[in-house]
Amino acid sequence: MNEFLSKAGLDFFMAFGIVLGGSLIAGVGAVFMLMPPATVILDTAVRLKIWAIVAAIGGSIDPVRVIESNISAGLISPAIQQVSFIIFAFLGAHTATELVKLICKGAVT
Repeated sequence: MNEFLSKAGLDFFMAFGIVLGGSLIAGVGAVFMLMPPATVILDTAVRLKIWAIVAAIGGSIDPVRVIESNISAGLISPAIQQVSFIIFAFLGAHTATELVKLICKGAVT
């Protein structure tokens, strides 16, 4: 159980950091390119969300294969564990996106 929570927490924070860090760095780039930073930050956060989930769960199709092979073998617990990791990664990416929206709320009309 402890190993599961550790992996789930890492997936959450990894996805969170990818969205938050990527969108903030894009905002710095927007300043250099003379573009509106808040708009670029919001757009980047939304576009990075799916990629943050993919990166957090392993960056490939392997987690989906684990789910498929375990369900085919009749093992539900490992499949549920992999789905839980995907959910934790989604929650991290979504939380970061919502935080970016909250921070940029007043800057974008």
